[in-house]
Amino acid sequence: MKKSSIFTFTLIKKTTSFLFIASMFCNGLYAQGKDSVIVQQIMKEANDNSQLTKLGHELMDVIGPRLVGTPQMKRANDWAVEHYKSWGIDARNEQWGQWRGWERGVSHIDLVYPRVRSLEGTQLAWSPNTGGKTITAETIIIPDLRDSVAFKEWLPNVKGKFVLVSMAQPTGRPDENLQEFGLKETVDKIKKDRAEQTAAWAARLRKVGSGRGALAKALEAAGAAGIVQSLWSQGWGVNKVFSATTKKIPTVDISLEDYGLLYRLTEGGEKPKISVRADSKELGLVPTFNTIAEIKGSEKPNEYVLLSAHFDSWDGASGATDNGTGTLTMMEALRILKKIYPNPKRTILVGHWGSEEQGLNGSRAFVEDHPEIVQHIQAVFNQDNGTGRVVNLSGQGFLNSYEFIQRWLAAAPDSVRTRIQTTFPGVPGGGGSDFASFLAAGAPAFSLSSLSWSYGNYTWHTNRDTYDKIIWDDVKNNVILTAILAYMASEDPQTTSRERAQLPVNSRTGERTKWPVQSKATRKGGVD
Repeated sequence: MKKSSIFTFTLIKKTTSFLFIASMFCNGLYAQGKDSVIVQQIMKEANDNSQLTKLGHELMDVIGPRLVGTPQMKRANDWAVEHYKSWGIDARNEQWGQWRGWERGVSHIDLVYPRVRSLEGTQLAWSPNTGGKTITAETIIIPDLRDSVAFKEWLPNVKGKFVLVSMAQPTGRPDENLQEFGLKETVDKIKKDRAEQTAAWAARLRKVGSGRGALAKALEAAGAAGIVQSLWSQGWGVNKVFSATTKKIPTVDISLEDYGLLYRLTEGGEKPKISVRADSKELGLVPTFNTIAEIKGSEKPNEYVLLSAHFDSWDGASGATDNGTGTLTMMEALRILKKIYPNPKRTILVGHWGSEEQGLNGSRAFVEDHPEIVQHIQAVFNQDNGTGRVVNLSGQGFLNSYEFIQRWLAAAPDSVRTRIQTTFPGVPGGGGSDFASFLAAGAPAFSLSSLSWSYGNYTWHTNRDTYDKIIWDDVKNNVILTAILAYMASEDPQTTSRERAQLPVNSRTGERTKWPVQSKATRKGGVD
């Protein structure tokens, strides 16, 4: 080749490279500019026209708790569909199974002897009622017996009585309160006494020879008037409130303070009496639903960005932080996206799942019923664990998650992004919330994990999970983050990689961690 030809070729090559780089730079600026405009609009709508408190009042205060199988759960499903449609968003309730239908009524529990006091407590979910009557009876404690044979010999003593089946806590003061004010030797003694009492009570129940369900069945068969428990959540005035295992007699949970009073009176030989009225209705098997909302994609309608939150709750309170706040985050994010970004590249879905609390059943059913969606998911963003701002995001074991998650997060404002700790590639979650249903099927699903706000002790599955515990600024932060992530995932020219990282060796077992296995949904629940 001649020198002039080499020069010409080199010039053309350099010019072409320059034009390519310039083109890429300009396209990047264009994309960056476009993204910046959308992000600013998302933030403005979230801050200036927030619907969160209105929605929160309607869901938590008016509708209330959303136990699977209750009329309130179905009312919540219909309420969500109505709101989505009012925002111009397609939405539907999709039946996935059936559950034991039950409706909570009035619970009233009183100490009537040796003095009168109204006790703080409630019937457990799916507890049998008292037949429209108030039952008054003496209380009795399961004694420390020799073995299961001795228990069977003792059982006739429970006939016509309310049986106390929980340990009486030595103190209702949370550990942080003890540590703030107590001498070290005092705190150590209290903790030691509590640990010893807990171990002794567990040993007492083991000698009975029954698990919780079998114990309830035995007491019921022996003619007990009802079962009284107290499941303290290690916070001021907070109890966990779950479900009854009795079929004919009521099961109630009483606050630590009132249960301790009742226990001491019984143990002291005062022969206290309580009166219990528990009104509830059995509704037979009822249909159960997921609520699905959708903004159809304009370019890739058969690829999906899925915003995820379970809709159901336990019903000791109003299910505000578990998972009312996650529900509101997804509703508000989709409302904003419909207004700011009405023609997404990919289809954006919201899934409000039923019966998460009984084993991720609604989301597992969706995964089973919609393989055509699961196979083409770009990303799932799930929010569940309380009202706090999102502070953790794991790559959930996907080898290349760093690339696309960091790309999407980069569009979020510093005030949102810099508070989030990321872990890549991370380890896939095997349960805990609905993102795990999608992970098990191989879909890139991520948990938007939030700051605690004492969630574990004070609101998770407790009688205090109410509207007033919501931190609205943090929820608004999560709405902005979710809407931006959904927008960026929808717009991304690349399809997310599902390649899995080599998972670490479990130090306890010495075996390599395995990817979670897909589990089947329980489609007919709450029945034997």
